[in-house]
Amino acid sequence: MAFKIIASQCTQCGACEFECPSGAIKFKGEAYVINAEKCTECKDTFDTQQCASVCPVEMTCVPA
Repeated sequence: MAFKIIASQCTQCGACEFECPSGAIKFKGEAYVINAEKCTECKDTFDTQQCASVCPVEMTCVPA
């Protein structure tokens, strides 16, 4: 399962894009989106999902 970004809560700071080890997060249109095919949920790399850990707004990067 991949993570997703709740667009209405996203501040568009871009922190998640630079922290994503799989390069799954990109800015498209007016919001950041997570490519579900690329998202690995940071398994086998980190103990927590990097997008959620750096996001300044709680519960914006969540499981899809």
